[in-house]
Amino acid sequence: MKYNPNIHNRRAIRLKGYDYSQAGAYFITICLHNRECLFGKIKNGEMILNDAGIIANECWLQIPEHFPNAILHEHIVMPNYMHGIIELIQNDDAIVVGVENFQPLPNAAQPQRPIWQRNYYEHIIRNEQSYQTISNYIINNPTKWKNDKFFVE
Repeated sequence: MKYNPNIHNRRAIRLKGYDYSQAGAYFITICLHNRECLFGKIKNGEMILNDAGIIANECWLQIPEHFPNAILHEHIVMPNYMHGIIELIQNDDAIVVGVENFQPLPNAAQPQRPIWQRNYYEHIIRNEQSYQTISNYIINNPTKWKNDKFFVE
């Protein structure tokens, strides 16, 4: 369905006035289209990646090759989304475009249909306590899958 502003209420997900190209840490979530479980499954609290999940994971790990100012921290590929922390060590306008363009990369696994949801979620990590909370959340994510808001049977 084509976007219609009278029907669809797309809210801005970015902090107004914030320069996302500046150095700092960011928590990113990228969801699959219709929250379809295409990346694998959770078994006994562990994420088991399938071929598409392996491709998505490899694409995430290659981000620093394309954006040398980016350092990757904790990340997880889940059945229908990805979470990760990206740290910019200096200002980099390109990384903002890079995250937006990251989404189409694994489409090679399923080229006949959309893979990713249109937007992604990001959160600015402002202090060490927030970083630790988010990092622990990512690490423990597979063990809490059945309680996850993105959980699909």
